[in-house]
Amino acid sequence: MATAYLLMASSTAGQAATTLLGVIEAVGGFIAILVIVFFVAGRATGRLQKPIAVVICLGPALFLVTLGLIIPAITTINNSLKNQQFLGQLDTQYIGFKNYTYAFTDPTTQQTILRTVLWLLIVPAAAVAVGLLVALLVDRMKYSSIPKTMIFLPTAISFVGAAVIWSYVYNYVTPSQPQTGLLSEIVMKLGWSNPPNWLITAPTNTFLEMVIMIWIQAGFAMVVLGAALKAIPDEVIESARLDGAEGFTLFRTVQIPMIRNTLVVVLTTVMITTLKVFDIVFTINNGNFDTDVLARQMYADMFVTSQVSRGSALAVILFLAVTPLVFYNIRQLRRERETR
Repeated sequence: MATAYLLMASSTAGQAATTLLGVIEAVGGFIAILVIVFFVAGRATGRLQKPIAVVICLGPALFLVTLGLIIPAITTINNSLKNQQFLGQLDTQYIGFKNYTYAFTDPTTQQTILRTVLWLLIVPAAAVAVGLLVALLVDRMKYSSIPKTMIFLPTAISFVGAAVIWSYVYNYVTPSQPQTGLLSEIVMKLGWSNPPNWLITAPTNTFLEMVIMIWIQAGFAMVVLGAALKAIPDEVIESARLDGAEGFTLFRTVQIPMIRNTLVVVLTTVMITTLKVFDIVFTINNGNFDTDVLARQMYADMFVTSQVSRGSALAVILFLAVTPLVFYNIRQLRRERETR
């Protein structure tokens, strides 16, 4: 037994040493390439100096974008037009847009797309509304840093971690036994003697999963919108108050128009994050009990049920849905910079 243990330990140590050596060689090679490139750039003069500087600055970024974004995107689009079932399959044929037709005609996938749209309509609006409301209320408090920190803290938690935390909140136990789920305990104290099993009861489970995303994103919205509200000149607020604008009227006619661009940027950013939601749904229910969303079904098609082409089609649909939001977000950010 001792000999086997020593052999296993030595084997593990050998693998670790080999891995470490490989990392050192890779890093050393990368540093050597950089030294050579910068040495050549420093020696370049005349007409070659500017082209070499451009290549040095843009070359690595373009290489990484091509390797990590452009090539995978082309591969995914190509796979979505085939009848490929598993990764690495060679005997595939092009079938055109049949995978996209299937995505929009299959009842299960239709429900998944509609549910994703529901996430897109509810979560960003609710997260931005909560963040804006909290930014307005907390700004008037004396020690605002404490509640701001507590509300922003969920933003630093991973989606998986947040889902695990809230799974305890939604945990269901038979009403005759002591409750371990906070939600069931609260509703039973309020008089609901037999609450449902929250995570398997549709469509309640979908909305409860949305609460997790809202809880995470509200802190981000609060910080950005709070900074935008503070950036409004005091002269504008005082002038509006002299004209009789107070409370909700001041908020609607002065503050909202002044932070409109920031509000749109925050809203579209949360929409992009919501469209890509995967971790929460996967961790809570793995898409079961009518909770599936587009990103989770894409993963399942590609890596679980061996339907790579169908999963690729869902990935392209998701990409096409996100792209306009990204471009619109960039456009709004540029406009906001121009107005400063």
